[in-house]
Amino acid sequence: PNIEMIWAMKAYQHAEVYFNLISSVDPKFLNLTKVDDQIYGEFRKTFNDLKVDVLDPEELKSEPAK
Repeated sequence: PNIEMIWAMKAYQHAEVYFNLISSVDPKFLNLTKVDDQIYGEFRKTFNDLKVDVLDPEELKSEPAK
């Protein structure tokens, strides 16, 4: 149990550090992978009208969205 608790604490600390790092950068300058632009391009081809600045759960559940 102690080893599991220590591992969980370390995992939390690492997650907190990474969250702080990605939160401190303006998202338009943040690249998590080398293919981020390609992924976004494919996403926009499929969901060209989807507003991603504010997601409305009810809009996502609507028949046209499905």
